[in-house]
Amino acid sequence: MNPYIANTPEDVRLMLEAVGARAIDDLFVDIQPRQSPRSFDLPAGLSEYEVVRHISALSLKNMVGPVPFMGGGYYDHYVPAACSALISRGEFYTAYTPYQPECAQGTLQALYEFQSCICALTGMEVANASLYEGGTALYEAMMMAVRLTGRKKIVIDGGVSPIYRKILDSYTHSLHIVFVEVPVAHGQADRAALVQALDDQTAALILQNPNFFGTIDDHTDIIEKAHACGALVIESVYPVSLGLLKTPAEMNADIVTGEGQSLGLALNFGGPYLGFMATRKKFIRQLPGRIVGETVDAQGRRCFVNTLQAREQHIRREKATSNICTNVALCATQATIFMSLIGRQGLRQLAQLNLDKAEFLKSRLSALKGVEVKRSAPTFNEFTVRLPRNANDVIEAMMARGFAAGFPLGRYYKGMDDYLLIAVTEKRTRDEMLAYCQALAEVLGV
Repeated sequence: MNPYIANTPEDVRLMLEAVGARAIDDLFVDIQPRQSPRSFDLPAGLSEYEVVRHISALSLKNMVGPVPFMGGGYYDHYVPAACSALISRGEFYTAYTPYQPECAQGTLQALYEFQSCICALTGMEVANASLYEGGTALYEAMMMAVRLTGRKKIVIDGGVSPIYRKILDSYTHSLHIVFVEVPVAHGQADRAALVQALDDQTAALILQNPNFFGTIDDHTDIIEKAHACGALVIESVYPVSLGLLKTPAEMNADIVTGEGQSLGLALNFGGPYLGFMATRKKFIRQLPGRIVGETVDAQGRRCFVNTLQAREQHIRREKATSNICTNVALCATQATIFMSLIGRQGLRQLAQLNLDKAEFLKSRLSALKGVEVKRSAPTFNEFTVRLPRNANDVIEAMMARGFAAGFPLGRYYKGMDDYLLIAVTEKRTRDEMLAYCQALAEVLGV
């Protein structure tokens, strides 16, 4: 007998008496007939076949979505069929946080391989087992720098995603951290202004490559100046671009974060996504989240364990470096499958495709009267154009023609209401790009 469930009429009577009701119907007296939810008027049941046929008929009414040329940190990349097939296996799909490592060797090995892939991708020495998404990963990196330096001033480049900057502002509302934001110059980091903002109170300099405007940069010189002030440097990266670009480790960055959605995860209407984080080995004890390590058991067999997890909040409580005590294991595993399938050479080819296709669209857009493609700095697969009209109006008109034209920069940057951020991935075909240009010409009347 369950002591928490009414098992007899006498139990029901006592409970009603406790709440001051004479009968069960009295509990619903405040619901008038006119207030009854329509969901109470349920239709007669259908058989499984009838339900499937009905839902299939409804799905045929769906419109084909617009061709996406939007980016801003989340991209329409191809997800190999093998990724979806493998990640849907029961042992991956139902795996839970491995608090008992000896019972979760498969999950731990998958996370260990993920960490290894992130280290290979970024060039860094250690990585954690993933975080929730790119923005919160950047926040955790910033707090890690604050702990390591004992300082509370953060210098942040204006080219860092405004979405991420909003996350940093929200998470640090009551932490008394001082932010100094330096606007970009001609699309890239303003070296002179950043160096001027650095001092002996600076905990970290936060940079992004490619930045929110799509431009790429070699931050080696800025990082050297930051280190001279005793500050750490956090680099937020777009992982696909690392197939071609100089790695954060080669630039001598201290902490690397990023959004892993482009590593085999679909857009999924905004999530779930994947944050990654890597750093130098000497900082490992301040790295938040969990880290999976490789060792041997009593019989000398290879095995995996949660390493240094004693710093996590579920064990150390107020002494924890972070309140992160888990990770997005399913998304991390899918990213690992993607990186394993595509390999080093495949990633290079993927990055080259993105770059080449973006350059093709750039050249076509440059031929349109009134459209100014910003070329003050090199770009990867995303670039900025200036339109002769308000970008929001153009986006609305392009949507009616079947294209998600891009991201309106005026949403986050003052004075940029006529600027559009356009992204091109390997999925965009020549015909789609030519049709995009034709539609834009019609919208602009050129």
